[in-house]
Parts: sequence; structure tokens; C-alpha cells
Amino acid sequence: MEPKATIQRDTLSTQAYRALRRAILARQYPPGTRLVVRELAEALGLSPTPIKEALAALAREGLVQAMPHKGYQVPAPSPRDVREIYELREALEGLAARLAALRGERTLGERLEALLRTQEEAAGRGDLEAYGDLDLAFHRTLWEASGNERLRQAAENLNGLVRLLISTTAALPGRLPASLVEHGFILEHIRTKDPEGAENAMRHHVRQAWNALEAFFGLK
Repeated sequence: MEPKATIQRDTLSTQAYRALRRAILARQYPPGTRLVVRELAEALGLSPTPIKEALAALAREGLVQAMPHKGYQVPAPSPRDVREIYELREALEGLAARLAALRGERTLGERLEALLRTQEEAAGRGDLEAYGDLDLAFHRTLWEASGNERLRQAAENLNGLVRLLISTTAALPGRLPASLVEHGFILEHIRTKDPEGAENAMRHHVRQAWNALEAFFGLK
């Protein structure tokens, strides 16, 4: 009976994780929202245990923050935080694209194209959660293809907040189709093994995302 009970608990934790992740990325829990286990358990019709396990998993992903003695909350980066994140992203991701164009395996272009096509399909059906996950997967593929482990680790450290901000930019008018076009330009430079072009295309892409967020935050 013990294995069955464990499987059931894992299933409930997974259900809670998926439901909470979807709600956070859809901004149903806006930045700064405190996530109370009891309230979430009542809302989802679950016991506290799978909720706690789901929140711990989301904290490892960077989508929620553990607050000492206060539970969890959705991260609420300030405009300054976002600017600094995107300044760092531009440098890191530009270098990743340059190195990936130089060092990437022969199949890198094919893998990026498959991600881009799937991302376009998600955008077409209005599935912004899948779109955002695929967007991050496109970037992560380049981090890994750079062959620079420290670069990959530095980029991964920004992962959670970047994923939340992707959801924000994807919902801004005109940004989603523009982002897909920009990914296409990056892909072409990777295919032709053009390191300078890949870096410039990636820097432009990250800068355009920041410009959209800057307008969203009313900083322009």
C-alpha cells in the first residue's frame, strides 16, 4: 500500500504545481502576492502537504520566493531590478549566441528551428504559458551550446525572474510576433555560423524586450 500512497501524493503535488505555476504565469497572483498554504489548499481542494511540495518546487524554479517565517510570495522586482536584469541578460545572451555560432554542433540550427516552430504554434493558439516555456527553452539551448559552463550557470540564476517577465512581455501588444521574428533572425545567424551577427541579433532581441518592459513600467 505504501507505493500506491506515494504515487497518489506525488500526483497531487504535480497537480498543485501545475495549477499554481499556470496561475502565477497568467498573473492571477500578481507580483508581491503572498501565497498562504491554507488558502491555496482550500482554493484547489487539496490538503496542505501537496501545496507545500508544489511551492517548494516553484521556489527551486525561481517562480516564488521563500520568505523566512512568512511562507512564500510571488517575486516583485522593481523597475531598477528589471533594468539590471536586462542589462546583464544582453551581455550574457549576446555572448552565448556568439559562442554558440562558433562552437555549436551541426544539429543546433535544427533544434532551434523546431523550438521556434513549436513556439509559433503555441502563439497561434494563444497558449502563452507554452509560448513562454518554449521562449526560455530557445535561449537555454544557446546557453548550453555556448560551451561555457559559467555563462550557463549565470544565465540560469536569472531563470525564474526572466520566465515571469517573458509572460509580461508576451501579453504586451505587438511584442509576441516581434519576438518570434527576432528569434528567426538569431536562428539564421546561427545557421550560417556568423558569430558577430548572432550576437548583434541577440542583443537587439533582449534590448527590444527591455524597451517593451520599460514602456510597461512607465519609465519612458
